[in-house]
Amino acid sequence: MKALSLTIAFFVLLNNVHAQLSFVDVQKSYPRVASAIKGKEDTLKRQFALAGLPWPVKQMYIRSFKYDSQLEVWVRNNKDEAFKLFKTYKVCALAGGMGPKRMEGDYQVPEGFYYINEFNPRSSYHLSLGLNYPNASDKVLSDSIKPGGEIYIHGSCLTVGCIPIQDNQIEELYILAAYAKTQGQDFIPVHIFPIRYNNKKSLEYLARTTKHDQDLQRFAIKIKEVYDIFEEKKKLPLISVNKKGEYIVL
Repeated sequence: MKALSLTIAFFVLLNNVHAQLSFVDVQKSYPRVASAIKGKEDTLKRQFALAGLPWPVKQMYIRSFKYDSQLEVWVRNNKDEAFKLFKTYKVCALAGGMGPKRMEGDYQVPEGFYYINEFNPRSSYHLSLGLNYPNASDKVLSDSIKPGGEIYIHGSCLTVGCIPIQDNQIEELYILAAYAKTQGQDFIPVHIFPIRYNNKKSLEYLARTTKHDQDLQRFAIKIKEVYDIFEEKKKLPLISVNKKGEYIVL
């Protein structure tokens, strides 16, 4: 009985210690994350200083463009400020084509509006940040039995429907996201667009590939509303989903 009491006391103490640790501190208990922070944090601090941004990151927004193979990281100090572009990474592999993901095994990278819902420090792809696919829209419009899942931004530069970047880049992104979560940003938005709409070549490609698919055309035009608002204001609009699974931009 005494041994059992000691065991219970030990686990209570352990839980209390974890409760007092920040999210970043907990992440540091994983070797890959600890190594990434040791190797990247000072560099990130200097980059933030050069950009006139205070460290650590308070809020961040991730924006990706499939055809253009780019992933942008935007940051700000609070919800009243406009976002400022911090860095653009090259997405180094692409599966599927234009259009949203609609079923398991279609190899499509999703398009639409998501947020980070998982930090995986033991990923098979170095480090990874999970997205909440299927979201409310996808649950209506995608295959009701097998919509697919496990969509990540990750390292290792290979993919069957995720967003891959180089290992050194996912280390930076993972650290930034961990600090943003520590600062209280529980929902880090990740918006995935088919193209960069201000690029003539990209617009021409989208027009060619959706020429015979009016549903894809309407979808691309609808999510462009969020792109346009952000380009103008550098702030994100409110986005909801109606009963048809369509995005409503408020």
